[in-house]
Amino acid sequence: MCDDPTVGPEQYLEHVARQLAERCWVVQGVAAERDRPGWAYTVGLTAHHRPELVITGMPVARATRLLDGVAAHLLHAAAPPPGEQVRLVSGVLVEFVAVEHPEVHLVVAHALYGPSVRALQVVWADDRDHWPWHPGFRSRRGGQPVLGPRAT
Repeated sequence: MCDDPTVGPEQYLEHVARQLAERCWVVQGVAAERDRPGWAYTVGLTAHHRPELVITGMPVARATRLLDGVAAHLLHAAAPPPGEQVRLVSGVLVEFVAVEHPEVHLVVAHALYGPSVRALQVVWADDRDHWPWHPGFRSRRGGQPVLGPRAT
């Protein structure tokens, strides 16, 4: 909708629904603004009985590639439990965190699927494998907000 301000919310949701008819999921990017980092999330995994995925604090193009890889795996495997840490093929170390309020951060997914949307945040470690909750985490402007409590 930012690319074409003449497109209203209903038209945009119809556009996303057409894309989902052709593929299993799409990635929705939200650009960074001032001190608020951008984020990206999947739309469509809910229809496959999987949680949607979200990444914060990473450029949208890189987040899209990462989300596409994790989503492709998720369609053929059980969803990882919150707290699971995995080193992805790309080398990035991630931890999965249950998103506390997906309706706030995954607006398009929530508009299409309603309150049944569940989500996992793919929290990424920096180039030294430090997490955003550790001192010394190297982040971009605005950091990497974590959208739920870490599993114990």
